[in-house]
Amino acid sequence: MLNIYFGHMPEAIYNTAVYFKNTYRDSWITNPLSVEMIRDVDKSEVVSASVIESPVLGSITPLSLSGGVKTLMLVRFDREHVFNASTCGDNCAKWLLEIAKSRKVVVNLHHVMDFGPEEFKLRVANSGKIVHNMTDLLREATAYL
Repeated sequence: MLNIYFGHMPEAIYNTAVYFKNTYRDSWITNPLSVEMIRDVDKSEVVSASVIESPVLGSITPLSLSGGVKTLMLVRFDREHVFNASTCGDNCAKWLLEIAKSRKVVVNLHHVMDFGPEEFKLRVANSGKIVHNMTDLLREATAYL
């Protein structure tokens, strides 16, 4: 299940780009879920572990991926840390829910991410309350932001 802690969280890693640069593995890039996330979020195609074809930037390395994709991969592959998901756009919300289908995921947010009009299930870690839609998430999050 996805757990979101709203507001300042001292143990969260805030500079996800620097952390990604120093910790990512080639296997992360070519992982099928990562390939899907890169295609969806960055509209780019993974050619190999070191080359990604971007329609805007041309051939890029993983270090040039968006902050959102980098953070999603950190959440997916680094189970020991909590990451600031405010580096992600709303187009990453469905991927956070997807990653959290198979295990407990905790992320830190400093804004209310839009999880869309469909029902979902996540836990606001500040209060422990489980919410199922954006209206409930907004009501719960405002107390912490």
